[in-house]
Amino acid sequence: MLEQVLIVGYLVVALLLIGFVLIQQGKGADMGASFGAGGSNTVFGSSGSGNFMTKTTAVLATCFFVISLLLGSIAASKNETVDEFDNLEVPVVEEPVSSEIPTLSTEMPAASDVPAATEEDKKQEDIPN
Repeated sequence: MLEQVLIVGYLVVALLLIGFVLIQQGKGADMGASFGAGGSNTVFGSSGSGNFMTKTTAVLATCFFVISLLLGSIAASKNETVDEFDNLEVPVVEEPVSSEIPTLSTEMPAASDVPAATEEDKKQEDIPN
C-alpha cells in the first residue's frame, strides 16, 4: 500500500518537475528585459519569476530524490522469491544396498582389441597371391 502511494507521488513529482524545468527561462533571457521587453515578469512581482521557479524546482528535485531513495529501500527489503535456477543440485535418490557382490560371468566372450573378420577378409585369405 505504501509502495503504491509512493509510486503515484513519484510520478506526480516527476511530471511537475519536468513542467517547472520547461517553463523556466534561460540565463540569457534577461538580456531582452534591459531593452524594453521586461513586461512579462510582472506576474510574479518585481523580482520576476526566477526566484519562485528556482525554489520550486529545488523543492521538487529534493522530493524526487527522497522518494527515489524510499522506493529503492522498499524494493531492496522485500523478500526475494527463490528462483528454480538458483539451486541446480540434483536430488539424491537412495537405492537399497544389496549384500550380493556382482561377479563376472564366464559365459561372456572375452573382449578383443582385434575386430572380427568379415566375409570379405575370409575371401581374400582364400585367394593365393
